Amino acid sequence: MNRVARGLALLFMIFMAGGSAGAQWLKIPLPGTPRTPDGKPNLTAPAPKMPDGRPDLSGIWTRNTPGKNYLNNLSVGGADISMQPWADALYKTRQDTLSKDRPSGVCLPHALPDAMMVSNFKMVPTASAMLVLYEEFVHFRQIFTDGRGFPNQANPEERVGTWFGYSIGRWEGDTFVAETIGFNDKSWLDDGGHPHSDAMHVIERFRRRDFGHMDVDITIDDPKAYTKPFTVNVPFILLPDTEFLEDICDNERDHPHMVGK
Repeated sequence: MNRVARGLALLFMIFMAGGSAGAQWLKIPLPGTPRTPDGKPNLTAPAPKMPDGRPDLSGIWTRNTPGKNYLNNLSVGGADISMQPWADALYKTRQDTLSKDRPSGVCLPHALPDAMMVSNFKMVPTASAMLVLYEEFVHFRQIFTDGRGFPNQANPEERVGTWFGYSIGRWEGDTFVAETIGFNDKSWLDDGGHPHSDAMHVIERFRRRDFGHMDVDITIDDPKAYTKPFTVNVPFILLPDTEFLEDICDNERDHPHMVGK
């Protein structure tokens, strides 16, 4: 097998593994982890609570459907992904070229919501924001929970157009709801190449079922790119007794290194 073929095979294995392998080899028996009689983490124990009685979403999470495209995991009720003509044509082009121009190939972010699908992520509640830390490329989000609203997108001085957008959050019972706007149009919804526009509005609903399992409903509302909103449900599993490892993209040189150029 030549160097290019070996590199492509490695890329395929990394893509199929998703974010589930990155931190699992580093084992630290963390306090506060419920355990079975044999000392193993009990992932089906009750979900922990914060002092105010709300579920504590803390922990390192990874997608519980490795190797699958999350956009194929459509929500209950038969939601369908229906693109505007330009978006459909662009998606087909990306499919035909095997997603060769995906942003992550040159060290640009997977962004929202795809970053959760390909990277382990840590949720850290604070008094004013829910922090979401991504192991891949050492990226982060702030979901503000202090009652602020969105920036005024009509005001050029407040307008945002970033990879991860601008997020505000609130609690609805035991569900944490995050809404995000203010995206640029450079990221992809997935490595398969589903596009979006700068009008995208993402609504995420996080629900921790027990100690080791969390469900997230993700609604994409982008009238410029899709004919109607759609929702996907993605299950996540906790990675217990571990911590992040540093994962740095090598100044846009990782991809040539891996394919042997």
